[in-house]
Amino acid sequence: MKLTISIAFIVAVVVGAGLQTFSAQRSAGTITVQRDPGCGCCLKWVAHLEAAGFKTTVTESPEMAAIKKSKGVPDAARSCHTGTIDGYVVEGHVPADDIKRMLKERPAIVGIGVPGMPAGSPGMEVASGLVQPFDVLAFDKAGRVTVFASHAGKPGRSQ
Repeated sequence: MKLTISIAFIVAVVVGAGLQTFSAQRSAGTITVQRDPGCGCCLKWVAHLEAAGFKTTVTESPEMAAIKKSKGVPDAARSCHTGTIDGYVVEGHVPADDIKRMLKERPAIVGIGVPGMPAGSPGMEVASGLVQPFDVLAFDKAGRVTVFASHAGKPGRSQ
C-alpha cells in the first residue's frame, strides 16, 4: 500500500493549525496593566497572562492608590497592580482563566481582583510550591464585593 500525501493537504493542515493558534491568542484580548515601578511580582503576573494568550501593555506609576480609586477598586480587593481589559478592571494576581471566564460571561460588575499577594497565586509562585488558598473577588459600582472564584491551597515542600 502506497501512501500519498498531497502538497495541498499539507498546506491545509499547516494553515489550519496556524489559524487555530492565532485565533486562540487573539481571543484572549489585550490587557493594559499599571504597576508601581518598584514591584517585581507584577511582571511575573504579566508573563502568566502572556503565556495564556493575552497581549499586554505595561505602564508604571507611583500613584497607584489614585489609579485604583479612579477605577473603582474597593479597598477590600486591592493589590499591587491594576489592569483593564474590554471595559473591566483586573486587580492583583488574578489567574488568567478567571479573566477569560469574566470576559465570556460578561457579568454586570466593575471588575475582579485578588486582594493582597497570596503565595502561589500567578506571579507570586514560591520555590517550595506552597499555594495559599485565595479568592478572586468581584466588585460592582456600589463597592459591593462578592466571591467570583475560589482557589484551594496546597502545602509546599519542606526545606
